[in-house]
Formats: sequence, C-alpha cells, structure tokens
Amino acid sequence: MATLDMIDDKVAAAAFRRLVTHLRHRDDAENIDLMGLAGFCRNCLSEWVEQADGSLSREEAREAIYGMPYAQWKAQHQADATPEQLARMAESMKKNPV
Repeated sequence: MATLDMIDDKVAAAAFRRLVTHLRHRDDAENIDLMGLAGFCRNCLSEWVEQADGSLSREEAREAIYGMPYAQWKAQHQADATPEQLARMAESMKKNPV
C-alpha cells in the first residue's frame, strides 16, 4: 500500500505549487466555500506554510499563497459571507482533526 511518506519531497513540493497556482487561477472559489466543503482554505495553507517554515511571517506566507498582499486579494475577490456559508463552514470544521 502506498503511503504519504512514500512521496518524494520534491514531488510533494511540485504538487503543492500546482495546488497554489490552481487556487490563484480559481479566484471564484471563495475561501468560505472551500471551508464549507473541505474544511480548509488559502488562509489555512498560509498558516501551514508559516508553521512549517518558521522564518516567514503570517503576511509573508499569505502573500506567497495568494500571489499578492492578502488585503488586496480580499478587496478584489472576497465577498461578505452569507449566513448559509457560515453555517456550512461551522459544520465542516467539526469534521477537522483538532
């Protein structure tokens, strides 16, 4: 059985970069909807990068993921969340490991 640890770090990094590039292209996929469906979003990726790297600030990690300053991305691409989106996100987050 193949395991996650069997994936070479170079291959994993390439897949991660492709995911980030895909999310930059799909700016129509809002973070709140990603959270509601999958329990993670671009901000989560930024936090994971920040935690894994240790030398990047939160804002630097966000800029690396978003491809621009977070405030700029938010102003250009993020609408206010609806009550339904917030409820879906809350339910989805319950499924995440602690």
